[in-house]
Amino acid sequence: MSGKLYIVPTPVGNLADMSPRAIEVLKTADVILAEDTRTSKVLMDHFGITTPLVSHHKYNEHDTTDGVISRIMGGETVALVSDAGTPGISDPGFLLSRAARKSGVEVITLPGPTAFVPALVNSGLPCDRFTFEGFLPPKKGRRTRLEEIAAEPRTVIVYESPLKLLKTLGDLIDVCGGDRPVSVSREISKLHEQTVRGTLSEVLEYFTLNQPRGEMVIIIKGDDSANERRVHRNKYKDIDTEITNQH
Repeated sequence: MSGKLYIVPTPVGNLADMSPRAIEVLKTADVILAEDTRTSKVLMDHFGITTPLVSHHKYNEHDTTDGVISRIMGGETVALVSDAGTPGISDPGFLLSRAARKSGVEVITLPGPTAFVPALVNSGLPCDRFTFEGFLPPKKGRRTRLEEIAAEPRTVIVYESPLKLLKTLGDLIDVCGGDRPVSVSREISKLHEQTVRGTLSEVLEYFTLNQPRGEMVIIIKGDDSANERRVHRNKYKDIDTEITNQH
């Protein structure tokens, strides 16, 4: 009888955000696949979870996925975690999930923490329609992606490291202009959680004077002009006008 694959979100900062269901799944699984076993061991020790940890990250997932699927097909229950947040969201998880579904393995994804949701809701920018970009390419394809973000009518979510924040904000100014509203959240759910709101120029100035620390979530307001261009045009308007003029 085939086992199951559980995709288990873990706290992005505050350990109190760990759900009872996630703890139970991790305790009863046969093995836990972890992005970094050292990081995950701290979490497991905190909650008294003794399930064996096995390394599964972006550098080895191509080589280990088939073996994991074989274990599940053999009846084992496997849980997948990342260092923080939900696996598959800018973290390893997609390849294994896809392989499991192709093999007919049941995949159960638990609801739980992910950094961009609180950052988006807390930004004060429209959150009814948005697009998630994750981390931008460091070189190849970066300019194209930036230009797509500049023209996007929906709110855009970007992840960035503190070391690259100033460069990314500067690049966004180049394509969006310095007046585009933006929000940058850092240290989500941690003691020093902070959200800085303003225009791209204002936020860049702030972080130039205040060294960025912690993982960053950048929320960029959509292009209003793109929304205006997408306003529905009545295809019968010209015909109606022509008929009226004839009368």
